[in-house]
Amino acid sequence: MPAVVLGAGLMGRLLACKLARRGHPVQVFEACGADAQGSAARVAAGMLAPLAESAITESSVVRMGRHALERWPQLLEALPSPVFFQQDGTLVLWHRQDAAEADRFGTQLAATARRLPELPVAQTLDAAALARLEPALGERFSQGLYLPAEGQLDNRGLLSALAMQLETLQVPVHWRSPRTPEHIDPGPEGWLFDCRGLGARAQWPALRGVRGEVIRVHAPGVALSRPTRLLHPRYPLYIAPKPEGVFVIGATEIESDDCSPASVRSALELLSAAYTVHPGFGEARILEIASQVRPTLPDNLPALRCLGPRRVQINGLYRHGFMIAPALLDAVLEIMDTGRSPLAERFELRLEGFTD
Repeated sequence: MPAVVLGAGLMGRLLACKLARRGHPVQVFEACGADAQGSAARVAAGMLAPLAESAITESSVVRMGRHALERWPQLLEALPSPVFFQQDGTLVLWHRQDAAEADRFGTQLAATARRLPELPVAQTLDAAALARLEPALGERFSQGLYLPAEGQLDNRGLLSALAMQLETLQVPVHWRSPRTPEHIDPGPEGWLFDCRGLGARAQWPALRGVRGEVIRVHAPGVALSRPTRLLHPRYPLYIAPKPEGVFVIGATEIESDDCSPASVRSALELLSAAYTVHPGFGEARILEIASQVRPTLPDNLPALRCLGPRRVQINGLYRHGFMIAPALLDAVLEIMDTGRSPLAERFELRLEGFTD
């Protein structure tokens, strides 16, 4: 069966590659270029941290995140070029004055453990244990939490590898060619998948934008081996180490459709907080300060929506795109194969307009 995919961000590229490998004739239409400029997936840290995110999101997202941690190695293995992937856990830190925030976070993790006992248990670290885990931080923090089995990947490396695979599979990709579902006829037996994020707002008016900002720095003098989160009542910071001494620093989450450059205040807060984690960031070189808007539904949860026979919209990935995309991919493939998805039921994924 032929298939048309609208949008070549993270979800669109994953789906198009998978469909092509399954033997479907696929076409892709994308409003931007192959470099993913304009895609929320390009301005991200690529963290896969369901336990850490359980403090601020629903159990359904956490379950999807656990599924993704198992699926990403399989998906990456099929790509034509290697993509950085790590599963060495997440480190959570706080300064002494933010102990109340740490207590709140610990309470939320305990509630998660009761709801989802299949998740790994957070481990409490004293200064000695922290020094063994991250020697560069042992003298700066007296305590912390270690969330085992969590991971991260290189978001831009993944987007590039997926574009390369589309080319290898000879999938026609129409870059800088925006289309809407009304403009596409996949044929009587064909499928149409709308993965355009905020580009689909005219067809899905409930979508809104949530702005995020990240800073990429080159800091070869900083030795952190895993994603680190710094708890703070206003801007919980994350620092994600990437290959070759690059770090992605982020925290901001603003209810806005504004894609203009980051503010001075945001940049100062992000860089100052990173400096308090490790003074080596004071000598880092700023590679990029980037902002982008994430497609978000009213409940901050993803959804699949049926526009008609074999016409499916996939949207609302919010700030969890890399953490939940494999789960959405597998649910869509089940619907395509059988008309229903046991995975969607297990994940409590919202399905709009589908009939049994």
